[in-house]
Amino acid sequence: MGYCARCNRMHTVGFVSTRFGGTDGVTLETGKWTDVFEKYNFKCCYFAGEIDQPGRCSYLAPEAYFRNPEIRRIHESIYGVTTRGRQTTRRVQDLKSILKDHLYTFIERFGVDLLVVENALAIPLNIPLGLAITELLCESDMPAIAHHHDFYWERQRFLTNAVSDYLKMAFPPCLPNMEHVVISTTARDQLSLRTGISSILIPNVMDFENPPAGQDEYAPDVRTCLGIGDNELLVLQPTRVVKRKGIEHAIELVRRLEMPARLVISHASGDEGYQYQQRVREYSELMGVDTMFVSDIINHRRGITEDGRKVYTLHDVYPHADLVTYPSSFEGFGNAFLEAVYYKKPVVVNTYSNYTLDIKPKGFDVVELNGYVTSEAVDRTRRVLTDPDYCRQMVDYNYEIASMHFSYSVLEQQLRPLVRKATGCPMIADSLEKNIA
Repeated sequence: MGYCARCNRMHTVGFVSTRFGGTDGVTLETGKWTDVFEKYNFKCCYFAGEIDQPGRCSYLAPEAYFRNPEIRRIHESIYGVTTRGRQTTRRVQDLKSILKDHLYTFIERFGVDLLVVENALAIPLNIPLGLAITELLCESDMPAIAHHHDFYWERQRFLTNAVSDYLKMAFPPCLPNMEHVVISTTARDQLSLRTGISSILIPNVMDFENPPAGQDEYAPDVRTCLGIGDNELLVLQPTRVVKRKGIEHAIELVRRLEMPARLVISHASGDEGYQYQQRVREYSELMGVDTMFVSDIINHRRGITEDGRKVYTLHDVYPHADLVTYPSSFEGFGNAFLEAVYYKKPVVVNTYSNYTLDIKPKGFDVVELNGYVTSEAVDRTRRVLTDPDYCRQMVDYNYEIASMHFSYSVLEQQLRPLVRKATGCPMIADSLEKNIA
């Protein structure tokens, strides 16, 4: 498994993040990178503060989790202010040392020879973890790939802070043994402009070479369990309830369609508070749109709730959707867009910057909003929902386009030279090249 005759050792990739679990973009993309590495016989192991399915290839360090009580206390004391107390600095340094020891143990235990850091050096939810990773890499010749999904300067709540020294040091660091990967053109340009760091653009992907399997016996009752009638449309908003998702646009669109429909929001608010969720509830009532918040029965794996209801995955729900809305004002990339295309569902998308730069030029056929809902967008959406042939032609075409630009093969082709450059070991790249060929 990943054995290199020249190095006389197994090759092991160690993924590091604050959390691996759930349906967030970092976890999903880590899974896809894992699929590619394991396809070519590399061993993968995981370091995080929360791991949904810990096993013999996992290392759990509670202090790495961004919701760890100590980390939360630090977080709350350093954002929204411009100075920090000595006690906060002392606690940051103490936790950094603890986490660095954990990381050294992780590397030794699993024989890691390549670290892939998933967003922990981009979003400063856990300052001590970022510092620990950076110091470890400064103290060793361990090759690393920093996979950045979104940066702190993209989030308003991080801009006023008392940790500018830490952010410049580690979010992200500029190190000779680290390669940087971003997921959008904007991120690549801003990283270079702000830090002087060059990076490689690898978009998020889906396994378009293998279309989704047909429904099994578990999930044919999704619409029934959601209380959606046969004469009603299921409009799916497959995102968290946060301001930048622009859910008001989806509500307005459903209202103006003047068709029986329910708007189903799949995820909870997450780490950004619940004020916006209350805003969405109030706006739905004002517009007379039946909006459903169903994060309690949609999770990353199937199960049963405490009160006996079935829990579905988002992939159980997609086949039942009539329309997917994605009216975000900002996205690091746009996983939900690719998922909708993968499940051959028509999409209404707002022209956020990364969509405009990296997705739209590929030629997708979707209903676009340019910051607001227009009569033209409403009319085209209504046609998609009432003309099956028109809809089928649209979704089939989009699947074909995505297969060319956002498939696993694209990820494989990009990883090959990156792994060679990061490790300096040609045998790893040779193994990838042999299998890809």
